[in-house]
Amino acid sequence: MARMNVVDAINSALSNELKKDKRVIVLGEDVGVNGGVFRVTDGLQKKYGSDRVVDTPLAELGIVGASIGLAVNGMRPVAEIQFSGFMYGPFDQLFTHAARIRSRSRGRFTVPMVVRTPYGGGIRALELHCESGESFFAHATGMKVVIPSRPYDAKGLLISAIRDPDPVIFMEPMRVYRAIKEEVPETEYTVPLGKANIEHEGSDLTVISYGAMLKYTKQALEKSDYSAEIIDLRTIVPLDTETIINSVKKTGRCIIVHEAPKTCGFGAEIIARINEKCFFNLEAPVERVTGFDVAFPLAKSENHYLPSEKRILKAVDKVMKQ
Repeated sequence: MARMNVVDAINSALSNELKKDKRVIVLGEDVGVNGGVFRVTDGLQKKYGSDRVVDTPLAELGIVGASIGLAVNGMRPVAEIQFSGFMYGPFDQLFTHAARIRSRSRGRFTVPMVVRTPYGGGIRALELHCESGESFFAHATGMKVVIPSRPYDAKGLLISAIRDPDPVIFMEPMRVYRAIKEEVPETEYTVPLGKANIEHEGSDLTVISYGAMLKYTKQALEKSDYSAEIIDLRTIVPLDTETIINSVKKTGRCIIVHEAPKTCGFGAEIIARINEKCFFNLEAPVERVTGFDVAFPLAKSENHYLPSEKRILKAVDKVMKQ
């Protein structure tokens, strides 16, 4: 075991899989010599060679297109897109090819590839660097969408994603890249895709979050007088509906916290499933604490956009007093 942050854990996962499986290849802008913009892939090219950890041109469409071709032909590429705001160019390839080749070929071909990308706000980055567009990818039936919130899960989920037979979008919350450290095995292990984690059991209300917001949601709830059951989704596709419903049936109240905009944010899908499966167990309407329906602001206004402790606690009081 070693004390790792999210950056260390992802690096360890990539190293484990590069060593274990010769089909695994890492490719992206600056992933080799420089070790990536956040140094997530630091040292991997020196260890495994430039034919396994490949520096590509500044061309997201080329990175994703090449990865799809590699995956269809038996490789297991792990592509890095430096920031999630640059995912929208190759979205067409992901949506129309990577996500559909299995169904289009009636199972003859699969696309075992991972696209890693830092996402989310909180680091004062530039425009198109801080978006939370996870719902875009959730619409692309045939792809999985994974969002870790802590080092242990980051490593286990990434190994599972690399070994999965279908394309996986692996969204890494930049805000907690180095903000959390915990004990992580240096050897390989997996965390299953599609299984949420109950971070803390409670009886008064269910609070659902994922990614960087989980850390700040937990901190806010420490100041609450109520017993909150906290769920970390870990993957939004597939979504662990069973864990959500069982918790809401127990508590009767629910809050969802994410930093993506409110309209068509993933919280809306969670509310829809709660209403379908346990509406009569609710003691109050489900509350959402989210980003706003505006473009992600520049650094000066960033803290006003992201869900805050004050907004989370206000939502707690609202659902508990109805």
